[in-house]
Amino acid sequence: MSSHRTLVRNGHILTMDPALGDFPAGDVLIEDGAIVAVGPSLPVTDAEILDATGHLVLPGLIDTHRHTWQSLVRGICGDWTLADYYFGIRLGVSPAYTPDDVRLGNFYGGIDALNAGVTTLLDFSHCNNTPDHSDGAVRGLQEAGIRAAFCYGFFESSPEASRFGEHQARVADFHRIADTYFASDGLLTLGVSLSEIFGLPWEHTVAELAAARERGALLVNHAGCVFGSVLATGITEMEALGLLGPDMVHVHCCSFGDAEWEAIARTGGKVSISVETELNMGFGRPVFERCRRHGVRPTLSADVVSLNSGDLWHELRYGLGFARAEADLPVNTAGSMPGSVTYTAREALNWSTVNAAEALGLGDKIGSLTPGKRADLMLVGGPALEQHPRVDPYATLVFQTTAADVRTVLVDGKVVKRDGVLEVADLAAVTAQADAAADRILGRLRDAGRALPGTPEGAWAAVEPTAREFHEQAVREAKNKGGRHL
Repeated sequence: MSSHRTLVRNGHILTMDPALGDFPAGDVLIEDGAIVAVGPSLPVTDAEILDATGHLVLPGLIDTHRHTWQSLVRGICGDWTLADYYFGIRLGVSPAYTPDDVRLGNFYGGIDALNAGVTTLLDFSHCNNTPDHSDGAVRGLQEAGIRAAFCYGFFESSPEASRFGEHQARVADFHRIADTYFASDGLLTLGVSLSEIFGLPWEHTVAELAAARERGALLVNHAGCVFGSVLATGITEMEALGLLGPDMVHVHCCSFGDAEWEAIARTGGKVSISVETELNMGFGRPVFERCRRHGVRPTLSADVVSLNSGDLWHELRYGLGFARAEADLPVNTAGSMPGSVTYTAREALNWSTVNAAEALGLGDKIGSLTPGKRADLMLVGGPALEQHPRVDPYATLVFQTTAADVRTVLVDGKVVKRDGVLEVADLAAVTAQADAAADRILGRLRDAGRALPGTPEGAWAAVEPTAREFHEQAVREAKNKGGRHL
């Protein structure tokens, strides 16, 4: 069999691999989707050439938590709280999606990510309202050509009129999806998005965990994001029952105290921070300092493009600014000024490359330009004013770069964006499709008389009694089994 070789030539290479370092003028050789060599002036003559002169070459960014399907209602949550989001999106907009809306939403969200240099997503997929919706979600990611952990969600968006039936039917559908689409290696890997802990009977949470681990699937859960409630807590209870592990990505964690943080650190858990969502929807402080204090390596996520951009460059600069400000606050409060920054731009870039790859269980495949890993990378540069002069490449990336500066993107060695133009979609056609789909989705809600967001008075107080009942179920089980650390 003949091999396909690509040489990314004469770029400023940022490998994100400490053992390799950076090359101010270097090449990356790719063969059959894998990185074969990195270094200056590689002696290669029989390869397709991608001229990277004047560009930064670095690994593709990795988003560790995105509800990709929501790309069809971009910006609808601009002035919504978390409660508004829950009732307006999760219980309002989601039931109005057809299976093809989910497919298009994942496709559109996938190419939106690729356009910004995000080559891998953890797709927290919780619009699986029927088996056909589940199929649509997977197919949308496949069509986009993005690398993703497809994390199947069991959430019931229509609790009073379920189209799925009992919870066990959802678990069965997860296994069907695993058998249908994940029997062999590819760009998609399998995961499970847990329903909110204590948002449903404890036995259902245990069933979701068991299904994931039966399949060796990645686990992701919304954690510590509702202050004053037991909803989305459960970390200590899960540890007491031996249910935590390094295969779990805990998202947000803003309301957690030391006990929860110690449990996450003890069990090798990963943490995903959604800076824009957390700051705008009332989650509390993004947890960079808590991660540092407990030795947990942070990662970043765009979360919901129904609020903010799907561009991780935004998350990087917002996140680094917040992390620095929070670290400096004790110094400022004492009437002094810091003598140095706590976090560097290069460290921030780790959040969305090597840290994120490890969190998704893909550290051996992506996250750095290390020979042997898959060729997920981008070329950043071009004529934009903010890209010149480039004194510090890491500062340019974190503080100056936008999606428009991402000129060329490769996933598994395949070019998906070239010289600023996406090759995987006709943008005029696909944006028109997205606009029409949004009109249909919101039209269904209007026709049904459903006002958005439709948040009831005292929303969190109304769900608390039920959440506490499910919490007590977990506590009783842990005590009966003699669980530790409770």
